[in-house]
Amino acid sequence: MTSLASAAMPHAVVTGTSSGIGQAIAQRLLDGGWRVTGFDLAPPTIEAADFRAVSVDLTDTRARRDALDATQAVTALVHAAGIMRGGRLGALDLAAGELLWRLHVDAAIALADRLAPRLTEGGRIVLIGSRAARGVIAKSQYGAAKAALVGLARSWAKELAPRGITVNVVAPAATDTAMLTDPARSVVPPETPPMGRRIRPEEVAALVAYLLSADAAAITGQEIAICGGASL
Repeated sequence: MTSLASAAMPHAVVTGTSSGIGQAIAQRLLDGGWRVTGFDLAPPTIEAADFRAVSVDLTDTRARRDALDATQAVTALVHAAGIMRGGRLGALDLAAGELLWRLHVDAAIALADRLAPRLTEGGRIVLIGSRAARGVIAKSQYGAAKAALVGLARSWAKELAPRGITVNVVAPAATDTAMLTDPARSVVPPETPPMGRRIRPEEVAALVAYLLSADAAAITGQEIAICGGASL
């Protein structure tokens, strides 16, 4: 049961909270006085009084709907769950491309479609994109899915602006997470940004936390790179 104190706290739904960027975002928000509901297929790795883990396959329409129906009083949505698959022309895996689209794009659409009407004035939506959306060899399917998030965010930002709700995309370059060592992405070795190191998940989380704050109320419809110079 949610206490009266918890009910008064801002509440974020964050996907992919079991590891990487999603985990860092959830922890940053919890440290900042938020209540967080984490949607993830993997077992939870965060233990906190104000964290609720929901086991859900975000590519499963019914499971996704049930999880959303059981989640109330949402202030913000952060879609950070994702995977990377790559390949060059002539060897593209069409099934992998479909999975990328379902997890990154279809899930974002379903989450926002169900939650945006419930957000109060001043609500927030942040989608985690990627620098790959600008074009990277052997990441065409991944890049296409991440690029689609920018179109969604700009359209939703225009629609929701009259309600004071902002929608933005945070686009990191190679980030130091377990996804970089996933054998399924070995065909595309990660590139180190010009700064000489990978982006830290905590740096992405800090930017997301700012976009969810009242100070960022006038920032909407933007794709913001955090790339260590990789986009220069």
